[in-house]
Amino acid sequence: MTIAARLKHHLEAQGLPFDMIAHPYAATASGCAEAAHVPGDHLAKSVLIHMEEGPILAVVPSNHHVDLTQLQAMLKRRLGLAAESEIQILFDDCNLGAAPPVGAAYDVPTIIDNSLSGLDKVWFEAGDHKTLVEMQGRDFDQLMQGAKHGSFCTLH
Repeated sequence: MTIAARLKHHLEAQGLPFDMIAHPYAATASGCAEAAHVPGDHLAKSVLIHMEEGPILAVVPSNHHVDLTQLQAMLKRRLGLAAESEIQILFDDCNLGAAPPVGAAYDVPTIIDNSLSGLDKVWFEAGDHKTLVEMQGRDFDQLMQGAKHGSFCTLH
């Protein structure tokens, strides 16, 4: 089990308790939820969005998609999915496709879907495709308090 260095440093600096959960390799967030036997609507996945001003990290449940039209209307900006190369540069201590949803650890502004607030437990990628971070929902809410919030996702 591994956790990305910057994520670990950020979590420890926040003083919030968390556990790490090992699971069989899974390439996608929804596959990860299945492999780890956690509810897909409680696993937070990150989607890097490209804006003219710079990137923003959109965080939604693993069994949902970012509704770019809705997010664009909320942010009043033209948006698109970021290129893999941009993701690799920003999250250079993570495997591609396993970026954690904690943008603050990477100096990336973050917006989180309201459906991930107020849950009992939340899981998210630790930076590889075999490890999840598990947190109490209230601790995750505190971790994400600096993020913008809104409703901008649709079910797969």
